[in-house]
Amino acid sequence: MIDEDLASFALERAASADFCAVRMEEGTGKAITLSNGEVVGVEQAEERGLSVRVLVNGALGFAATNILSTTSVEKAVDEALRSARVQRRRERIVFSQERAARASWEVPQRRSLPGVEEAIAFLQDVHRQVAPEVASSMLMYEDSVTHSYFVSSEGSGISSRVPRLSLFYLLTVGQGNDTEQMHRDFGATGGWEQANEWKVAETAVRDVQVLHRLLREGVTPPSGRVDMVLAPFVTGLIAHESCGHPFEADRILGREAAQAGKSFVTPRMQGTRIGSSEVSVVDDPTIEGSYGHYLYDDEGVQARKRYLIRDGIISSFLHNRETAAWFGEQSNAAARAAAYDREPIVRMANTYIQPGDYAPEELLEDVQRGIFMATFMEWNIDDRRYNQKYVGEEAYLIEGGELSTMVRHPALEISTPAFYRAVDAVASDFQLYPATCGKGDPMQGMPVCTGGASVRIRGVQVK
Repeated sequence: MIDEDLASFALERAASADFCAVRMEEGTGKAITLSNGEVVGVEQAEERGLSVRVLVNGALGFAATNILSTTSVEKAVDEALRSARVQRRRERIVFSQERAARASWEVPQRRSLPGVEEAIAFLQDVHRQVAPEVASSMLMYEDSVTHSYFVSSEGSGISSRVPRLSLFYLLTVGQGNDTEQMHRDFGATGGWEQANEWKVAETAVRDVQVLHRLLREGVTPPSGRVDMVLAPFVTGLIAHESCGHPFEADRILGREAAQAGKSFVTPRMQGTRIGSSEVSVVDDPTIEGSYGHYLYDDEGVQARKRYLIRDGIISSFLHNRETAAWFGEQSNAAARAAAYDREPIVRMANTYIQPGDYAPEELLEDVQRGIFMATFMEWNIDDRRYNQKYVGEEAYLIEGGELSTMVRHPALEISTPAFYRAVDAVASDFQLYPATCGKGDPMQGMPVCTGGASVRIRGVQVK
């Protein structure tokens, strides 16, 4: 049970600050790993703590403690105040003015998260169904339940309870000296009922069949400029890497250079065209059940749907209160912290290409010779999020508007503006895929989703 009186005590101790926010968290979780059907790791953990973030004379201070006593909290508050007061900044930090929020919210569970034995049995059942056809399998399951409480000197008070679960597999098949691999992530907020909707075993069996077919039948893809149709598994990754990250306002302002954290985007690009009128990219934390779901960010701002690109025009950037103030805007609730002892930074939630009006099969009909990429096996992108490469795993040749033979590892190499300009049709399908997004120093891994709709791109370079 979170001690809200201790959070109030921390606020009172920091009364000399221009602004103070206190975050408290209590969480439990577990992680289970199977290699070739054998349990190789089980971890169970509990974590609780409190952090204090203060703004003093235009400088930020931050401190945290996992000892929840008045003495330890006093020390944390004093450390945060001291770290802010010793700074000598050329540019004062200012926060956007936001409405104080009072709320209590939680993600419901229709079925409680499983115990260790039930989770192991679930993973072993998946392994059994693919074992005869794979050279190796790796399966990992994780879940957590996190209780959070946020209170600020501006009058906000927000409590939440979020259960979250995820599963990952990596399957390897072989033929002689040749091998292929497929990875999948499954994840959601909610209870164990979500696992039934994932259809993990069914998906794994199909993936294994695809890999064997690729080894038997896969041909060299056509090179040069061709048309391509990309499924949501691929378009979601592209939206995340080439739109979500470079549209994070801290990167745009040069304040997040860790972990390839630069951006080709400048403040003046807001409102300019970057792609065709067919394409819109959205980041939306409010999607219920999604892996990146939340209703209030870690600065107490209410979450909402955010258009990053709307009809080909750069519509908005992702903001916390600091970057929003610099741009003269309101925060759009993109401040997230991976744990109580990490400072909130600008992060994505569920980033996707918005569905269009075409049926998925219509994207193929107008392609005489091209490539359909259903999944990727690898990718890379430069530190400015401008030039990138995506290598297909499950991919097919398109001939006369229909799928034909499988092709082995077609590689799309393209710049961010060139990709969005090349989109001439977006399908009505929609699928989200969970992921863990890394950013920051120290590193913060954040639950997110990628995905959206299938797209068709014309005349792009393939190798």
